[in-house]
Amino acid sequence: MTDSTIIVLITLIIVLPIIMTPVIFFASRYSERLRNSLAVITSGLTFALTIALYPAAVQGNVVQQTLFEILPRLELSIRFDILSFCLAAISSFIWFLCTIYSLDYMAKEHACSRYYPVLILALGSCQGIYFAGDFFSLFVFFELMSLIAYILVIHEETEEAMRAGYKYLVMTIIGGLALFFGIIIVFELGGTVSLGVGSIIQETSFLALIAFICFLIGFGMKAGMFPLHVWLPDAHPVAPSPASALLSGVMLKTGAYGLLRVIFHVFSVDLMLSGGWDTILGVLAVITILLGSAVALTQTDIKRRLAYSSISQLGYILLGMSILNDNAITGAVFHIFSHAFMKSILFLAAGAIIWKTGIRKIADMRGIGRQMPVTMGCFSVAALAMIGIPPLNGFLSKWTLSLGALDAGMPFYVLVLLISSLLNALYYLPIIIPAFFDVPGGEDHGTGDQHEIKFNIKEATPGMLSPLVILAICTLVFGLTPNNIVFILSRLTSAFLLLGGAL
Repeated sequence: MTDSTIIVLITLIIVLPIIMTPVIFFASRYSERLRNSLAVITSGLTFALTIALYPAAVQGNVVQQTLFEILPRLELSIRFDILSFCLAAISSFIWFLCTIYSLDYMAKEHACSRYYPVLILALGSCQGIYFAGDFFSLFVFFELMSLIAYILVIHEETEEAMRAGYKYLVMTIIGGLALFFGIIIVFELGGTVSLGVGSIIQETSFLALIAFICFLIGFGMKAGMFPLHVWLPDAHPVAPSPASALLSGVMLKTGAYGLLRVIFHVFSVDLMLSGGWDTILGVLAVITILLGSAVALTQTDIKRRLAYSSISQLGYILLGMSILNDNAITGAVFHIFSHAFMKSILFLAAGAIIWKTGIRKIADMRGIGRQMPVTMGCFSVAALAMIGIPPLNGFLSKWTLSLGALDAGMPFYVLVLLISSLLNALYYLPIIIPAFFDVPGGEDHGTGDQHEIKFNIKEATPGMLSPLVILAICTLVFGLTPNNIVFILSRLTSAFLLLGGAL
């Protein structure tokens, strides 16, 4: 595949959803079916165009193209490498499935004429982040995505949604300012913010440390890193379930992606280690893992429990980044894939239950598995994978991260992963066991109002179940076959980053 072909495909991947946004908006005035069809077609085409780049990714092609110069040495540019392909591919795949899921889920919701254009515009901005060729371009798309996500968070327009949206917006502004300040420092120290020059900053300094902290704040806020996670538990539960799946399964990964670019393109492994900045990231990752898991235990609302679980799971990715060796980075990238599959299943399954029953309290879900076996079966597969039960993909993530920790002489991190797995079991098993089996007691947290669902409930529609089943199959396949395509891509991405990640 030629460089010009790659550039054309990337341009289409970014521009197509953006151009289709107003088309979808105006189509809603004439026909809901046309609007919905255009949304599905756009997300499907974006995924197909992204997958078309697979041969170039595995061959190690790296392409960077300046679109136009804004100021001397400051430009808008696009870039293709295996890291951008991996994130763009998983994002567009999940987006396509969530768009299909939305057709039935949103059928009885209000403001669909706003929801679908915003959904597609967010897709374009995410793809723009992954294919940005410099940190200024990345910042533009990152801020666009963050503001668009606010509209998804407040979609229900309830008082709770508006409060959550306000908190999210404040944190987004703080993160955006920090990110912008970090980019300015890098430009001052290195004379460029391009991703194609290797490590921009060559030595540690006070200003370089400030830039690192700014990037931690800017990207760490989006990734749900402690102590910047405070917006996440409120925002995810109030958003429509397909939007929750995208917020957790995809949009959180933009923060992780940004930090990967910072570590390997602004700084370097040697600089991170010599400055002790890997320790800063490692400590924050451990706190994020344990805090997210511990607080998830106390949540009685299904979507709030899943939201806190997302905080913990993103901590795994941050932990892999902090260890900075091949197995650790491989585990981190593979967990980006794994978490996208697993958490999307969990939020979509929870959404199907809420859509059919209106039930959100975990204590009220006894027997739901016998009423909605496909939905809860998919939920159970994802939950067991999140716990790390072998040979599911969550186990493969933790296994590879543990190998990386041992390679680095850090067995404490393995202990953290084991404790987190135990906590995961403690907050997932009380959901899935009573859902299928008659068990005494249960999770009522002293309220005494736990009961089994007695009335007749049917499964969700085929349009909602099919994305769940596809994602569950992916979760099984990518765990049962350790040398799967996703793991190979993760290994290739790790090698690319550790070799410098430059042109």
